[in-house]
Amino acid sequence: MRAAPPCDHVRQLPLGVQLGVSLRFETYHEGANGAAVAGLTQLVLEAGQAPLWLLGPPGVGKTHLLQASCALAGQRGLTSAYLPLATSKDTDPGLLAGLERVDLVALDDIDMLAGQPAWERALFTLYNELLELGGRLVCSAQMPPAGVAFALPDLASRLSACVVHRLQPLAERDQGLALRRRAAHRGLELPDETLTYLIRRAPRDFAALCRLLDDLDTEALAAQRRLTVPFVRQVLERSD
Repeated sequence: MRAAPPCDHVRQLPLGVQLGVSLRFETYHEGANGAAVAGLTQLVLEAGQAPLWLLGPPGVGKTHLLQASCALAGQRGLTSAYLPLATSKDTDPGLLAGLERVDLVALDDIDMLAGQPAWERALFTLYNELLELGGRLVCSAQMPPAGVAFALPDLASRLSACVVHRLQPLAERDQGLALRRRAAHRGLELPDETLTYLIRRAPRDFAALCRLLDDLDTEALAAQRRLTVPFVRQVLERSD
């Protein structure tokens, strides 16, 4: 059985952005990031929590955890909005209008907006009004709040109050287990020999490995094939 589509309680901004159906807490292998998962869970389930800031390089699961938080909020009957700022920075900051009434706002790659006056002012307004109305905020970036060159001092001051969690890359020894969990959530059978082949053949970047599994799922569904080593090899050779 395939995973369910994103919950109706989640606003996806800008239009056309789709939340990953497999990006849930149950598919995230936390490894050394247990404190971040616990903090996000508490943020969603308990009102009045300080905003959270997820810190780390690409590929450590920031987007996964932000979208997982939105999914959990939806399961609890809360509204949420996920905004990928890396792809939204060239659009109108008016995208943020009205989000202060949402229970949980997840801002991915917030550091991409540093130095853009209109966006910074909109973020400052959203931060103040969201928290005043009892909403929850989680952000992600590749550096801590103090390291982001926001031009608006008041915005920098507000964001410095975030609780920061530095995400650690998934250890290589844990990648197989994490990939198998992701496959199971998608309703995929991932035989041991295929898993071993993927780990050896694919990039060591776990985020890239997850994207590869998602692509293989699509290919297998279209071809009505199982994820055998010959089929995976055929797909990879074609993509090369």
